[in-house]
Amino acid sequence: MRSLDRIVPGSRAVVHGIEAEDSFTRSLLELGLVPGTEIEVIRRAPLGDPIELVVRGSHFSIRRQEARRILVKAL
Repeated sequence: MRSLDRIVPGSRAVVHGIEAEDSFTRSLLELGLVPGTEIEVIRRAPLGDPIELVVRGSHFSIRRQEARRILVKAL
């Protein structure tokens, strides 16, 4: 298990859990980041923040600080 911010671009992982306050967790769940969901890290901005992801066919970006709170298992 590792945090999402440690997954290298081009890699895939499965969400295991989210370690955050309720409002942040709810926002991620609404985006489809529920346990068991496969995600792909597309790229990082030049300074490492934000991180672009694909979740269930949708592209979106999150901050590295937020990615640290998402626990994943690399595929």
